[in-house]
Amino acid sequence: MAAGAAMSNRGDKQDDSAQAAQPAQPAQSDMATQLQELENLKQQGIITQEDFDAKKKQILGV
Repeated sequence: MAAGAAMSNRGDKQDDSAQAAQPAQPAQSDMATQLQELENLKQQGIITQEDFDAKKKQILGV
C-alpha cells in the first residue's frame, strides 16, 4: 500500500513539472508580441530609440 502511495506522489510531481513547463511557450509568444508593439511605437515616433532599447532589454530580461 505504501508503495502505491509513493508511486502516486511521483505521478503528481511529474504532472506539476509538465504544467510548469507549458507556460514557457506562451511567454515567448507574449514577448514577441510585446516587442512587435514596441517596434510599432518606435516607428510611429511615440517612443525614442533609447526608450525602445531600454524596454526591449527589460522584456528580454537582459
